[in-house]
Amino acid sequence: MIEAALLGAGGRGMFAYGEYARKRPNEIRFVAVAEPDGERRARFGELHGIPEERRFETWEQLLSQPRLCRALLVCTQDNDHYEPTMLALELGYDILLEKPMSTDPKESLAIARRAEELGRALTVCHPMRYSTFFREVKRLVDSGVIGRVMTVQWTENVGYWHQAHSFVRGNWRNAGQSSPMILQKSCHDMDMLQWLVGAECEAVSSFGSLSYFHEGNAPSGSTARCTDGCAVEKTCPFSAIKWYYNEKNDFVQRAASISNKLEDRWEAIRNGPYGRCVYRCDNDVVDHQVVNLRFAGDVTVSFTMTGFTEENARTFKIMGTEGQIRGHEQLNEIEVKRFGGAMQKHYPEQVEGGHNGADTLLMSEFVSQLERGASSRTSGIVSAKSHLIAFAAEASRRTGRTIDVKSYIESL
Repeated sequence: MIEAALLGAGGRGMFAYGEYARKRPNEIRFVAVAEPDGERRARFGELHGIPEERRFETWEQLLSQPRLCRALLVCTQDNDHYEPTMLALELGYDILLEKPMSTDPKESLAIARRAEELGRALTVCHPMRYSTFFREVKRLVDSGVIGRVMTVQWTENVGYWHQAHSFVRGNWRNAGQSSPMILQKSCHDMDMLQWLVGAECEAVSSFGSLSYFHEGNAPSGSTARCTDGCAVEKTCPFSAIKWYYNEKNDFVQRAASISNKLEDRWEAIRNGPYGRCVYRCDNDVVDHQVVNLRFAGDVTVSFTMTGFTEENARTFKIMGTEGQIRGHEQLNEIEVKRFGGAMQKHYPEQVEGGHNGADTLLMSEFVSQLERGASSRTSGIVSAKSHLIAFAAEASRRTGRTIDVKSYIESL
């Protein structure tokens, strides 16, 4: 059984990883936590039986102690990944690190290299690699059923509600306070495309902008907050009153730390960040972006990330020399069509847990890696490379230039 400490008892730490430990106490047990929010810190401590002296307010306090256990899960905010991870590696911890590894490309590489030098386990939370759905896609691609992969169309449908909740009102709305959206939201996709294609990315170009969620598009009669007597609140699809007060949505309430008590909900949307008009926030991350990628072997990929969709799922079409694969993550459906042949549909077995069970499988493999020396599905260096694709895409979007990836990495 692995003993672990947690940095950051937010949504991921509290629910994705904390709940895994509560359901499987024979596999992993949390013995320490660092969390600045007193209520969350106390809740996590009570749920996992952590004594008061091992409940720390900051990650600095926890990491000032001699090594407390085998594993450390770093689930702090994006800007607070690099320093605690590097210190923890030096102290001898094996690491499960939330993405992005860092908001800086050099730091992402440094984390991966240092873990390798010290022989520490470093698993970056790219849950899509562990999903039964995407593992089946990978198996089909590698089987050669569609021949040689030539081109891929890949769409990350963020969902209008998720865009507004997380990237307009929420923690990841401002690149300076967190990270660019292509890194924060879509480093998963860059990692997945790199994995599926199975080749090095050579060149990247990208376009995208914040085109809709700004004051220039605020409807007449709207106000700074949904609770300020907004004339269009009742018909607005982004109404905070509808989302956080009138309806019970476990995801958005949990992510916004809004309780089930009506008076608490009202107070939160009247004064907190989630009650602001979506056209009058301090957000600056894009609401849509496209990325073109060229991989070795002349494989081309077109990737689209957009907040203007009803669904919140990835869809794709992988085209090869002998056929094609279509997929819809939310439907758990994969279609394989060989040229001139019959279509086959695959519905992978699903597992309980977040990200369609991928969070459960990620934790299971992390524990196995530490307990039995099982090989990891990915390495820190591989994860860093996929992050660098995202960083290169953002550089292209900002400069309008096509980025040669090898030269970009060398420049770092």
